[in-house]
Amino acid sequence: MITHQILITMGLMSLSLFCKAQTTADTVRSSPVTIPGNGLYEHDFLYAGEGGPETMFIVKGGSVVWAYMHPAKGEISDAVMLSNGNILFAHQFGVTLIDQQKNVLWNYDVPDGNEVHTAVPIGTDHVLFVQNGKIAKVIVMNIKTNTVEKEFEVPVGNPGQVHPQFRHARLTINGTLMLAHMDLHKIVEYNSDGKVIWTLNVPQVWGVTPLKNGNVLVAEERIPQVEEYDRTGEVVWSYSGKDLPGFKFGGWQMAYRLDNGNTIINNWAGKGNKTQVQFIEVNKQRKLVWALRSWDQPADLGPSTILQIIDTKNRSENVQFGNIR
Repeated sequence: MITHQILITMGLMSLSLFCKAQTTADTVRSSPVTIPGNGLYEHDFLYAGEGGPETMFIVKGGSVVWAYMHPAKGEISDAVMLSNGNILFAHQFGVTLIDQQKNVLWNYDVPDGNEVHTAVPIGTDHVLFVQNGKIAKVIVMNIKTNTVEKEFEVPVGNPGQVHPQFRHARLTINGTLMLAHMDLHKIVEYNSDGKVIWTLNVPQVWGVTPLKNGNVLVAEERIPQVEEYDRTGEVVWSYSGKDLPGFKFGGWQMAYRLDNGNTIINNWAGKGNKTQVQFIEVNKQRKLVWALRSWDQPADLGPSTILQIIDTKNRSENVQFGNIR
């Protein structure tokens, strides 16, 4: 097993031979030999993935500057870096906050028979997460006092099938919660009292991202497809894997809208599918402007789940849920 130190050392090596152009002749890739963008140099980002081993990386200036391997069982389904550099991540059987020295600052282990796959920081004192289970719950914990400040039950399609119930939830600019009900095939918006205030049927919903314009960006895994819905339920923008002939995709789970209007989409490819790209970026005109394919040393990032662009303008914890902020 590669140690953290070796991973970091490898990541700090020059990547110019790998990620500047990515034009090396290759006849086995299931995406084109030449892909657009500048590889790892395109963005600074936090990267996390599931599929063994469960790892997270910070990439800056084209190099891996930080690497973490989760020491327990589970899959890293969600991760976010706060503006102070701490990282909150959900890993199937718990939620953990660590600093970049890998010290555990806070941890919550789910009860037996439950799972957790998404977590959202609220300020520096609160964490919201969704607990899959026979009785599924939205929970907000004060991580300073380690107490539950709010919780409410949410419906599921099959209480006996815990794993496929929920993967992704995010808070809106209005302080409500947008939750992807995977096994109910719909998106539901809840207020902080657990009241349903909006719902939309989406057959293969996995990821949901509320946008600043009030619309909702949705990733449907197996189609694979991303749609932007307005609040009437109309699709105002969409992008499909069929729009990229020559590429093969395992499944689209998450989608993010950048400030410049571009959309970043993850392509989950398991451990045995290292021929695929891990992320793509498309513009409003549906043109592919960047694709990340980083399966080889010195930057083997592994299967993709989460990519968070690192910038100084957006503070991920600057959200609220009702009066909790």
